[in-house]
Amino acid sequence: MKMRLKLAMAIIPLGIIIAAVPENTTRPYKLTAPQLLDEVKEGMQFVSTDEIADMLIQKDPSLQLIDVRDKDSYDKFHLPGAINIPLADLLSVENEDYLNQDVKMNVFYSNGTTSSNEAWMITRQLGYINNYVMQGGLNHYAETIMNPSAPASTSPDDEFARYDFRKGASAALGGGNVNAATEDAPSAPKPTIKKRAKKKRVAGGC
Repeated sequence: MKMRLKLAMAIIPLGIIIAAVPENTTRPYKLTAPQLLDEVKEGMQFVSTDEIADMLIQKDPSLQLIDVRDKDSYDKFHLPGAINIPLADLLSVENEDYLNQDVKMNVFYSNGTTSSNEAWMITRQLGYINNYVMQGGLNHYAETIMNPSAPASTSPDDEFARYDFRKGASAALGGGNVNAATEDAPSAPKPTIKKRAKKKRVAGGC
């Protein structure tokens, strides 16, 4: 019974996400629904907010945050260094070089995880591999990194260590209210992604 419940919990959200995914009219999908379901069940697309905070503090050049919300939401607040590719524009040809590359670790985020998961599912179906999702989205980032709650006095040591890290990350990354408007902060320009050389077709054959 428990196994059926777990499977239902994985399949139902998947169906909702697939139903909300915009129709792909530009490129053929490369993954089948069962293949995609296997990856969804494994949850390998998720990156924790702690990992994101650590990479931001370390100024890890391999990280590229991609805000998939609309431009107005992005302009009001976005994570440091994030670029804006609204979900509705994900399949635009101009965005392909940002999404289909093997240099940067792209991490999609939205307020929650639904829109960012949709972005990940679309790019995975297209065969792109360097794309991930920030677990819990901005709401979870605000709770865990920007405004972390102190653990109970009876909590294990690793909880206190995590809290100490989050307090330090909050201080290093500005802390406070993640929903506050940042009108004076300029939008992050999209970085230049070097286009990969297309493989030449082998001459001859039938």
